[in-house]
Amino acid sequence: MEPKQRALQVIDQNIQQIADIGDSIWSFAEIGMQEYETHDLLAKVLSQEGFKIEQIEGFPTAVMATYGSEKPVIAVHTEFDAVPSGSQAAGVADRRQPVVKEAPGHAEGHNTNAAVMVGAAIAVKRVLKEFDLNGTIKLFGTPAEEQILARPYFVRDGYFKGVDAAFHPHVGGRLSTSWGIRQYANMSVQYTFHGRTAHGANPWLARNALDGAKLMSIGWDVQRQYIQPSARSHTVITDGGVQPNVIPEIATIWFYYRDVDRDGVLAMYDRAKNVSQGAAQMTGTTVTENVLSAGWPTRDNIIMAETIQSNIEMVGMPKWTPEEVDLALKVQKIGNVPEVGLETKLFPLKKAVQSSSTNDSGDICWTVPHGRVTFPANVPGIRAHHWTAAIATATSIAHKGTIAGAKVLAASIIDLFTNPKLLEKAKKTFEKEIAGTEYKPLLPPAQKPPVDLNRDTMEKYRPLMKPFYLRKEIKFV
Repeated sequence: MEPKQRALQVIDQNIQQIADIGDSIWSFAEIGMQEYETHDLLAKVLSQEGFKIEQIEGFPTAVMATYGSEKPVIAVHTEFDAVPSGSQAAGVADRRQPVVKEAPGHAEGHNTNAAVMVGAAIAVKRVLKEFDLNGTIKLFGTPAEEQILARPYFVRDGYFKGVDAAFHPHVGGRLSTSWGIRQYANMSVQYTFHGRTAHGANPWLARNALDGAKLMSIGWDVQRQYIQPSARSHTVITDGGVQPNVIPEIATIWFYYRDVDRDGVLAMYDRAKNVSQGAAQMTGTTVTENVLSAGWPTRDNIIMAETIQSNIEMVGMPKWTPEEVDLALKVQKIGNVPEVGLETKLFPLKKAVQSSSTNDSGDICWTVPHGRVTFPANVPGIRAHHWTAAIATATSIAHKGTIAGAKVLAASIIDLFTNPKLLEKAKKTFEKEIAGTEYKPLLPPAQKPPVDLNRDTMEKYRPLMKPFYLRKEIKFV
């Protein structure tokens, strides 16, 4: 039996275990930086298989797992966080029925990402050991993608040093890949205004921090005519006071900035700095800023994409049952998107068209040859982050799509381990693709990750969600 066939066999022998990983993480429904149950589950499963589990500084819920000790080093990274307020019962497609009202839920399907990564990694590990192959597989389970947060820190802090190539599996509605620049660059910045409180009966004695935040919002809206048409920005006021008759002395407004490249994002950031200072001056307050994260646009290498595409064509799409197609049609109907059912065909490899979406993995893509595997574990066309996107992500649709993704990912990794010329070609084309671009982290060098992000939300909902946690003993055969 050849190495690649052995990897596919391991995955087929562990279909239930891989499904249980995805379903367990779905049941935990943990949001960014609070994925403790998910971390413990993945660390346990991987350590049982002989992976070395290490801590990433500042990220207690990140999972870094390594097997092997020689070159080449192939990394796999993916996210596993849920979406705030995304709770919805699995398979219920005729009405809104949250597992816990207003709680987080996997309304995109990141739970399946982790299942694909772990299933593929264990299959590759078995191959490395059984065929006595040189190489190291290095996994990064990544917190807080929905807050576009973690991976710029990983790259800045050296965790990808020595990596020769990297893969990113991500849930979608089809089995596909692409090459070229795929998504926008981004920055996530909080501005906190500091004032002076007073009773609402004597507001002239105060310096209203909330007014500073509101004026920054208004000022930024005016600035939109001066920024590039390609740019995108979004904002929420996360702290605006406690009650109307107590003038707020602290207020925080949180911005995302997106544009086609790092320079466009930096231009928005510089302009917003002036707006924040102007708002503070108008209100007699002061303002401090906190750059939570900042990342480059995602891109993929053509040789990596060709390798993935060849394995997509080998594996093929899952075979859907009439019941699965019917569920997909119901999800599409209630989600008010085209009712097309489930994808059955494969697509030829094409150059990516850059979208205004973002992912925090862009920094990786500009430092090593990178490939993305999109696998069909959710319903085509459904709107990510909407509760309807959580309906199918713990059903047989997700299970079948996850297995297809794990097979493509494992086979592609093995191609790099067994064909040194292929990896060398990927490196050479990568250097040509990024020629003239000098990678520099957008993230400030002294910035620390926000460990307490979302803690209050999970402390509120976790006790209500725990009775629904799936507690299965997962051990690969």
